[in-house]
Amino acid sequence: MGRDLAAAFAPAREVFEEVDDALKQKLSKIMFEGPESELTLTANAQPALMAVSLAVMRVLEREAGLDLAKAASYVAGHSLGEYAALAAAGALPLGAAARLLRLRGEAMQKAVPVGEGAMAALLGLDLEVAVQVAREAAQGEVCDAANDNAPGQVVVSGARAAVERAVELAKAKGGKRAIMLPVSAPFHCALMKPAADAMAEALAKTTIAPPRVPLVANVTAQPVSDPETIRKLLVEQVTGLVRWRESVLFMKSKGVSLFVEIGAGKVLTGLIRRIDPELTGVSVQGPSDIEAFTKSL
Repeated sequence: MGRDLAAAFAPAREVFEEVDDALKQKLSKIMFEGPESELTLTANAQPALMAVSLAVMRVLEREAGLDLAKAASYVAGHSLGEYAALAAAGALPLGAAARLLRLRGEAMQKAVPVGEGAMAALLGLDLEVAVQVAREAAQGEVCDAANDNAPGQVVVSGARAAVERAVELAKAKGGKRAIMLPVSAPFHCALMKPAADAMAEALAKTTIAPPRVPLVANVTAQPVSDPETIRKLLVEQVTGLVRWRESVLFMKSKGVSLFVEIGAGKVLTGLIRRIDPELTGVSVQGPSDIEAFTKSL
């Protein structure tokens, strides 16, 4: 993860070194060499994913002359990706973003004992029906809609038994499929309240600058540039619904037609096309992607 970037570009190496220094840990060694079991621990995975995104961004800025403030109308990120988006837009220093994500990962993991929480993707149901399914499945336990990813793709999160009930209920309400997800904790639900409290404390001590490009926030699907509002929304995001579908449609309504996914993976690019086939999504991950994207600028 990120090894090709580091080998090809000095600005990418600088990002990985800065993250290592901020965390007082050779996270880059785990990213480049494994073991995968250590990298996928959420306390490592969260800053690692951010580091790759920022490494690509820094290469585009230094090597291709990309000026984010001129090139982009908005920045956005899915869940932990909001921290990468804010760092890219200059609202958070790289080191601070890495430390916050390390804490966020640790706090989320500690909030619910392993095995007690779960998440499931409900396919073929819209948000309104998925929310109703979650409510009916709760039966006194926590079961919340966690991610509204695309039409017909909503993730629910909460106590394992409640989420399992939601899977069965979804089928009865006309869902095409419902799949339990291999996650280490039930993210974006009320069970994450202890993690939200930990993030509130950490963010209160963190300097946030106005981003050079407005952030479309997960929990509101609306643009925000005020540092204090950003701070509040980052806390709410830990337990709140990630309104990704609405965020993309909001940006489309403001004239955005091209979405560039910066960093590891192509999941969001796939979701863009599902949300609205008129939109174009481009994934920029490694050296070859950077070269192709640079030519298109």
